[in-house]
Amino acid sequence: MRSQALIRPAWTPATIALMVLGFMAYWPLGLAVLAYILWGDRLEAFRGDVGRATDRVAATFRRSGANIPAGFGRTGNVAFDDWREAELKRLDEERRRLNEASAEFESYARELRRAKDQEEFDRFMSQRGRRAGVEDAEIVSAR
Repeated sequence: MRSQALIRPAWTPATIALMVLGFMAYWPLGLAVLAYILWGDRLEAFRGDVGRATDRVAATFRRSGANIPAGFGRTGNVAFDDWREAELKRLDEERRRLNEASAEFESYARELRRAKDQEEFDRFMSQRGRRAGVEDAEIVSAR
């Protein structure tokens, strides 16, 4: 026997009122209530499916020795496994090289920004110095 809760994933007066109030208060809230009304009965099955899937992945990971990601175990085909290991090593080397190049570029761009900022600051200070000199001359001539 199922309990007849006031708020359940169905078109009841309470859920319709919550949906309308949700849209009036903040539209994503109303949308969430609408989604609950339409697909709320699937939530329990979804939660069960996710639980089973994560349990399978965790079990595979534990069986594999926990040092290689799940799904990357030996296939039994020695030639393929050797090729895959060589490709993964090559890709890791390429990723390392790209990360180094990215770090070098970030350093270069940071240095360019610093040089540009220094140039702009120097220009500002020289213009400020000239203006201050003109203002001082005006003050002296006014006396």
